[in-house]
Amino acid sequence: MAKALDSIDVAILAGGLGTRLAGAVPGLPKALAPVGGRPFLEHLLDWLEGHGARRVALLLGYRADQMEAHIAAHPRAGVEFSFSVEPVPLGTGGALAFARAIFASDPVLVVNGDTFVDGDISALAAAHRAARPAATMLCVEVPDAGRYGRVEIDGGRVAAFCEKDPTWHGAAAINAGVYLVSRGLLAKIPADRPVSLERDVFEKLPKGELAAFLDRKARFVDIGTPESWTGAARVIEGPGA
Repeated sequence: MAKALDSIDVAILAGGLGTRLAGAVPGLPKALAPVGGRPFLEHLLDWLEGHGARRVALLLGYRADQMEAHIAAHPRAGVEFSFSVEPVPLGTGGALAFARAIFASDPVLVVNGDTFVDGDISALAAAHRAARPAATMLCVEVPDAGRYGRVEIDGGRVAAFCEKDPTWHGAAAINAGVYLVSRGLLAKIPADRPVSLERDVFEKLPKGELAAFLDRKARFVDIGTPESWTGAARVIEGPGA
């Protein structure tokens, strides 16, 4: 049976400096931070491969050599890896634009390299095909959204982004760091300067061009801070981890 990612290229954004986590995992890029005895990247690849991923591009910058060496030492049968190393920090959008010649599919699945969410990729892809937007953002609901920027959703489209506010408490939908991005939108992102995919691209799309798929059942964790990294194994592997 065909799986959602059999014919969709995957881009993993893993070029960031990881400043907040650096003290906890010195000398490592965030994606190689150990979680449950394995590099975080391996958990992410397990999830992607489970949905049929066959072509995975790692978009790198900081300590790119370590990432390339890890993949060389841990190949996966049936998965073709490619690498794009930004010459200078280009941000999430700039890194994606710099690498766009690698991608053959339309759309491309874009995944943050420091975020794990076991969302329903088949349902996400079906929603994207039905709505035909410039991009579709996977959103999850968290019980306390204060440390995240919130996403307001109206009729399956992103209506507004709310900046992170530590004083705000309560359940809300947030950006899970997983997107299906059309080739048409990719072609419009500048590749020669730093660009934030979230702020400079998604937040500036015309109303209705950014769809939202809310998966209320998905487990979600990011490893961007020492606190979230410490608890990541319990989320990824379950309460007994």
